[in-house]
Amino acid sequence: MATTDKTLDAVIVGAGFAGMYMLHRLRTLGFSARVYERGTDVGGTWYWNRYPGARCDVESMQYSYQFDNRLQQDWTWTERYAAQPELLAYAAHVADRFDLKRDIVFSTAITAARYDETSRQWTVSTDRGDRIVARTVIMATGCLSSTNEPTFPGRDAYRGKVYHTGRWPKEHVDFSGLRVGVIGTGSSAVQSIPHIAQAAKHLTVFQRTANYITPAHNGPIDAARQAAIKADYATLRARAKTTRNGIDYPIPTQAALELSAEERARHYEARYALGGLAFNGVFTDQLIDSRANELAGDFLRAKIRELVKDPATADLLSPRTVVGCKRLCVDTGYYETFNRDNVALVDISQSGIETLTATGLVAGGKAYDFDAIVFATGFDAMTGTLLRMDITGRHGQSLRAAWAEGPKTYLGLLVAGFPNLFLITGPGSPSVLTNMLPSIEQHVEWIGQCLADARDTGATAIEAEPAAQEAWVARVNEIAGGTLFPNCNSWYLGANVPGKPRVFMPYIGFPSYVEQCAAIAASGYPGLSRT
Repeated sequence: MATTDKTLDAVIVGAGFAGMYMLHRLRTLGFSARVYERGTDVGGTWYWNRYPGARCDVESMQYSYQFDNRLQQDWTWTERYAAQPELLAYAAHVADRFDLKRDIVFSTAITAARYDETSRQWTVSTDRGDRIVARTVIMATGCLSSTNEPTFPGRDAYRGKVYHTGRWPKEHVDFSGLRVGVIGTGSSAVQSIPHIAQAAKHLTVFQRTANYITPAHNGPIDAARQAAIKADYATLRARAKTTRNGIDYPIPTQAALELSAEERARHYEARYALGGLAFNGVFTDQLIDSRANELAGDFLRAKIRELVKDPATADLLSPRTVVGCKRLCVDTGYYETFNRDNVALVDISQSGIETLTATGLVAGGKAYDFDAIVFATGFDAMTGTLLRMDITGRHGQSLRAAWAEGPKTYLGLLVAGFPNLFLITGPGSPSVLTNMLPSIEQHVEWIGQCLADARDTGATAIEAEPAAQEAWVARVNEIAGGTLFPNCNSWYLGANVPGKPRVFMPYIGFPSYVEQCAAIAASGYPGLSRT
């Protein structure tokens, strides 16, 4: 039965790591809050992304909350890079530890939110017909939470099993003895393909664009190493906050173009041996000088030729794009999978997928028959979930209309014309270019402080000023323009979604962003109207 609740201080949308911490933070500040989550449990990204091989690409000891030291000390990670079941268990542990579920409504999607200028309140609607009135709405919807659904011709004609890596079923999927097609070679494909290949009778991978991939070197966490980190966790966290992406990796101090080939090779080998995302920052000029970046690309392409036996397949798997302009993938056994007799790679960079058929698909004029097709086509990143809701601010303006030419925010946190609406890791913040957990915590704490400060001064409406928003958008674009990040069609730009405006969405540089947010709060929130 549809209900209308008493007024809350805040409605929080999403029960992933952002929504859970936001709820906990608001409670400690004395605000009434409730979380609405369309899934049946907490976990966000790790609730939905349960495909074979799903795991984090940031080391477990860093991809975790740091707001509570006892939580850091009590939880024990089993692997260097935690797999989805362990991450989901961690989320459940946090929810139980802080008694969060009593204020979370599950199996309920937010469909609309409308701001009333007279009452200065939001009315939030759900897919169950509920109406909730709240002073503040906080979007903890995640950057990668709306799947990018393929629109290939003949999609409904196919009679076999269909899966999307971003909406994997809870029950085990058995590919044993099946002919399987995987469309896409991004992070979820890179992680799942080795596992699918081990079970399938035959696996065909359809690749539009090759991606750069570095080894995870994953394995169990040595107990002594974990104990050493926990003995001085604060130092690791402090170091991480000084790096561009908020991850404790060595900070580059030398330029590639200033070194000899032999010296460069030693640095590349050391970072490759370290594994993971560290290869994004081997040298200071790697992401700003195309010549330096090409040298990094040469090194990674040589590694592919070492790992893949067939030269033609190795060439297809070798990217020609800028290293880092698309998200670097972290793998375990991906390239070696293409040495298997039951795996084939098909290049669709020119023809694409022409159509699906009753028994499979057609690509490059050739028909392929499959018992199952896996769409590893990624997400409508950063804005997709927000724009799928009907969000209406001042003067009846929708967020869709406000962002028709691309997302505009102040600090990635607020939007002009939408008072008391906050975004956690929204476009215009470092978000997806960082370790998401520290970024989430920084946003949650800033929002909590902003709301508490407004309460103390009697303000009931908090809104980004249009001029400040425009200046921030210009600053985000200026920083991106000084790098190689915008130099390829990535989901950072929205290029993977047909019709989506091409705008580079993240802010580059975690430390400088945090400093600016802190300075703004300390200065009485310039750029915000608080009335």
